[in-house]
Amino acid sequence: MADADAVVIGAGAVGLACARALARTGRSVVVLEPAEWPGAGISSRNSEVIHSGLYYPTGSLKHRMCVEGRRMLYEYLASRSVPHRKCGKLVVATDAAEQDRIEALFALGRANGVEGLSLVSQAQIAELEPEVAATGGLFAAETGVFDTHQYLLALVADIEGAGGHVAYRTPFDGAEHDGNLFHIRVGGDDSWRFSAPILVNSAGLAAPDVARAISGVSDDAIPTYRFARGVYFRHAGRGPFSHLIYPAPVDGGLGVHATLDMEGNLRFGPDVEWLPADLAADALDYTVAEGRAGLFVAAIRRYWPGLQADRLQPDFAGIRPKLSGPGEPAADFRIDRPVPGLVHLYGIESPGLTSSLALARHVAEALDGPVS
Repeated sequence: MADADAVVIGAGAVGLACARALARTGRSVVVLEPAEWPGAGISSRNSEVIHSGLYYPTGSLKHRMCVEGRRMLYEYLASRSVPHRKCGKLVVATDAAEQDRIEALFALGRANGVEGLSLVSQAQIAELEPEVAATGGLFAAETGVFDTHQYLLALVADIEGAGGHVAYRTPFDGAEHDGNLFHIRVGGDDSWRFSAPILVNSAGLAAPDVARAISGVSDDAIPTYRFARGVYFRHAGRGPFSHLIYPAPVDGGLGVHATLDMEGNLRFGPDVEWLPADLAADALDYTVAEGRAGLFVAAIRRYWPGLQADRLQPDFAGIRPKLSGPGEPAADFRIDRPVPGLVHLYGIESPGLTSSLALARHVAEALDGPVS
């Protein structure tokens, strides 16, 4: 007999959203999280941007989950009184080559069904953001920012309100599958064992390691991550922008962009630093080297020549769990269901936060469908 109906590994935004979706079906749900609070991994180390869905290949999971998730997220944030603001963003070009990329991005966004997109001229950009230097650009009206921490707490409250439980300081040690149930081993302060017919691996950076710890399931299809670090610098004092400012996209990311938090504070990042291919998830370094500030200054001044370099201060770093490497086409999200009751979520980087509610619905529906 099972001790719970479903177990979710990882209390990040996607894991909590999955647990909430499963709990809303009447299932008893337990979330296992090794850290002391929700979102201690990827979910707490990002730009807190609600993406519109214009960057991703049409029909991809990233495209579909981002557009659907963004619409769901705005509705959810409003219903739970989670602070958020639909401020819009400018994606700007500083030369002819970048302008071509911006126009291609606009066409892709239109194909993806993204609302509120428009190409803007140099004069229109100057009117919207007088300190931005650009030859032209794209305005995405549906882009916004929100309070990630309050969002995570709202998800936890929903899970607990439905009778579920989020267990902190409770690392997943492994599991055996007997064809019907997953017999799960849990470490931490009080090691224990229990069983459930559903197991969702939403462990973020450690998702492949978690998958390998589940015996009775072939590991042939478990991917190897290529980690990419991105660091952020904050701007001391008020900045001049009222919208988010993005450059044309770069290999591995969206370029060093300017974002605003809910208080209007200005932050820049992330950049892209590919880490060694053999680096393990438990050996990742989140140090922000002050020496990277020079690279930031050069990138930012392409669209904001008036930046005062001494205003940049190291902030924090995040790690992207990538399924593709340098120079390769960006990989899509991957949702695997190798045996009944088991779902692995791989490569959930940006726009994972925006997509979290849609991914959760997708996972809940997949659990009732055929094994892939």
